[in-house]
Amino acid sequence: MNTQSRTHTIQSGYSSDVHRAGPELETVVSFLEQLCLEVDSSLDPTAPNPYLNMSLHLLRSHLDGRIVTASSLVAASGVPYATATRRLAELQASGLIEQRPRTRSGKSFSLHPSEQMLTRWSELADRLNRLGNSIFGKSRSSAETTDYYFGGSYQPGQGLISPPQVMPSPLKLQGGLRILVHGDPTFMVMENLKRQFEQLIGTKINQRAFSIDRLREEALRNATRTTSRYDLIAVDLPWLGEFVTKGIVKPLNEVMDVDRLDPSDFHTAGWRAAHWDGVPYGVPSQTTPELMFYRRDWFAEAGLAPPTTTQAVLEAAKVLHDPRHGRYGVAWNAARGTALGHTFMMTCADFGQPIVNLPEIAGGYDADHLNRDDLRPTIDTERGREAAEYLLALLDYSPPDILSMSWYERVRPYAAGKIAMAYGYTLLAPYFELDPSSPAYDNTGYLPHPHGPSGAPIAPVGGYIFCIPANLAQERVAETVEALTAFTSPESQKLYVQNGSRTAPRYSVGADPEVRRLSPIFETVDQMSWRDELQFWPRPPIPQISDIIQICGHEIHDMLRGVHSPREALARAQARAEQAMMKTVT
Repeated sequence: MNTQSRTHTIQSGYSSDVHRAGPELETVVSFLEQLCLEVDSSLDPTAPNPYLNMSLHLLRSHLDGRIVTASSLVAASGVPYATATRRLAELQASGLIEQRPRTRSGKSFSLHPSEQMLTRWSELADRLNRLGNSIFGKSRSSAETTDYYFGGSYQPGQGLISPPQVMPSPLKLQGGLRILVHGDPTFMVMENLKRQFEQLIGTKINQRAFSIDRLREEALRNATRTTSRYDLIAVDLPWLGEFVTKGIVKPLNEVMDVDRLDPSDFHTAGWRAAHWDGVPYGVPSQTTPELMFYRRDWFAEAGLAPPTTTQAVLEAAKVLHDPRHGRYGVAWNAARGTALGHTFMMTCADFGQPIVNLPEIAGGYDADHLNRDDLRPTIDTERGREAAEYLLALLDYSPPDILSMSWYERVRPYAAGKIAMAYGYTLLAPYFELDPSSPAYDNTGYLPHPHGPSGAPIAPVGGYIFCIPANLAQERVAETVEALTAFTSPESQKLYVQNGSRTAPRYSVGADPEVRRLSPIFETVDQMSWRDELQFWPRPPIPQISDIIQICGHEIHDMLRGVHSPREALARAQARAEQAMMKTVT
């Protein structure tokens, strides 16, 4: 991709008019396809345009992930075979069409749009939208038209990211590329785009998806095998310390030139979280902070301000909680085990308390230097008790099944219009952002975690990084690096967003005008990043973090059920966590 299209402006004052950016490439291709059909049927032209017809067929196939051969492109030209063959040769000679061998002999090949063609058509999409607005949009107000022409999407440095381009040579991986992922909406978007990515990398893709606990179990099991069954594995950010110290993943700088990834383009917190002791071990495939979702329309009707503090959450929940009419104040992760363990750690962070004794630094706590043996749990503390008591207070305004709610269960009732506020990762926003029938559709506001008296606004960073297993067969490593680079590129990340993902690990993707007009999440997250609110210290990736998550998830669940008081639950969790950490050290 050219440098200009990857440039992004680092500024917090984006105009809201950036959401009126030009249409996507697929939109303009669809428009011209329909226009050509209308012209053909209405005017019965005797001289079709083979350049246009072949270009549209090639772009449509590229967007749909279909293989194009020379014969199929000639057939789509609409002109005699000899003429079409000459026009195809001219398109190739001009650098607009590239060919890639499909067999080792090179006798069979496929055709693909070049970067030059994709760039030209993206620019055409922009010009066509402006032209259509100037001709057909005269009824719009002058202010709206002026904003459209001179808004953020036409400021320097905010170029559109082009669609992904096919690799010059197909990957040579016996049996295809094998990937282990989490079964969340973003990775399911990748599964839905499998045909297109198979065309891009030139080999089959075999993707296995598991729930979060089973994903970790399978990754650990895979590490015991002589040779890895997977080329890439998705690693939850808190697992990195464990996976590195157990020798499960390869250091990236030993297998590739890390600068190829353009590290400065990744959200700072997401990129730092992919490191252990200063060494990168993975590439962010999704950076998804947990935010507070709230119903803007309900808050406005009740005259309530957005809830920026934990006390404001409780006050708003009390006003909006109406169980007799099927409305509840707040939903959150309270299911026993992993789900509640994550919630408790992040709630402690909201009150200014890390789960272990991290050194305090400007903007929070230092989670970059965790390869040390003096870390101890900090669960049974005054701020830990404040966090536990806050969770107890939330129970009064939560749905009756809150103690079994986990990642998806908390967002689904919110999307159904039964919940006023919900803690949720941005990757779950498609449940209501892509469903016009949802009462929360276009009625949701996004905030960092509301904070306690000793805390500050933070958005705990979640998500996954793609890592290369340490036991991957050596002959597969180089090709896997190429796939890793392709899957985490700005072009691929933008494609995920356009197909329903609500995570954008790269600044350039979040700043792309076409991306920004799809959801307010991207501008919101970018602004949080500039304000240094995206933080990964709430779930520090120490080797023992999975044990601590389970311990907190069980002890705090017993507290919520009334089995233990907050003091008892925290004391029990502290003692068990200390034992777990000492066992690992010894």
